[in-house]
Amino acid sequence: MDEKNSLIEKKSAFVSGVWSERVLVITEDYEIKGYVFMPKTGRRNRLLSDILNSSKRFVAIKNCKLKHRKTSNRVTEAHDFIQLNLDSIVLIRPALQEE
Repeated sequence: MDEKNSLIEKKSAFVSGVWSERVLVITEDYEIKGYVFMPKTGRRNRLLSDILNSSKRFVAIKNCKLKHRKTSNRVTEAHDFIQLNLDSIVLIRPALQEE
């Protein structure tokens, strides 16, 4: 098996072993839209509460856009990955399709 096929198999195994959800996260300074991931060890409808109630203090958000709330004239930033401290979250909810 070549390296490319091995990488594809590892990626497929990762994707099949986790739930993902597109979310809107509000902090004091930012509005963040992106994807959160959790292992498929529980129920999908508990994804966000499991993240907030876990013993971990940070949540990973992938493929996200950060909009500055206090300075609206700043350009929206795009990032492949950020780590967000749970203490900074004011609101987190599933993102709507049109968002």
